[in-house]
Order: sequence, then structure tokens, then C-alpha cells
Amino acid sequence: QVQLVESGGGLVQTGGSLRLSCAASGRTFSLQAMGWFRQAPGKEREFVAAINWKSSTYYADSVKGRFTISRDNNKKTMYLQMNSLKPEDTAVYYCATDSLPLGPPEHLRPDSVGSWGQGTQVTVSS
Repeated sequence: QVQLVESGGGLVQTGGSLRLSCAASGRTFSLQAMGWFRQAPGKEREFVAAINWKSSTYYADSVKGRFTISRDNNKKTMYLQMNSLKPEDTAVYYCATDSLPLGPPEHLRPDSVGSWGQGTQVTVSS
């Protein structure tokens, strides 16, 4: 089992930026895709972005061009750089690992997640 801890959330104005981090520990995760999901109040948890072991990336249409996902396997950390933030980006953001090793980033879905982090709140004020 991989343990995941997110950090970097907070309150930001519309148009601002935040960088989320997800630190991993425990069983090695370097062969698994990792990614971010988010959940706004009263809504389903939705996919945001994923990155696989070859650093291939995949994004939800709603964040393409604004968010950038990256990972540093040596530091066991994944990042989400969020720019041009909008009020609709407000949510709890969760990092996750895929249960499938060596898969493409688009394989990461809520029902394929092997491990979840506890979440970090991102609030974008208008």
C-alpha cells in the first residue's frame, strides 16, 4: 500500500495560481500512473489530471492549458501547478495512484485507484 499526503491548497483569487504537492511513502509507486481528482460540495468526484511512469500526461478538458501535472520519482512526489484559477475550480483535491502498473495515464479513474490521499482544500474567490 502507498500512503499519499497532499499539501499546497489554500485560498486564492480568480486568475491566481497554486501548486499542489502529493508526497508518497510506503510501497514503490514509480511504475503506477498517479493523478489528481477533485470534489466540489454536492458533486461527484471528478478526474483532473494524470501522469504515468513515462511522464505521459492526460487532462480533463476543463483544466487543459491551465493546469500542469508533473512527478519526481526520486523525491516520491507529484505536483499539480494550477494557473488562471476560476471559482469553479473550488473543491477538495485528492491525489491518487493507479492500481495498474505500466498503464497509460488515461487508465486512472475512480474505480481503478489503488490509493487515495486525504485531500486538500482549494478555494478560488470571485
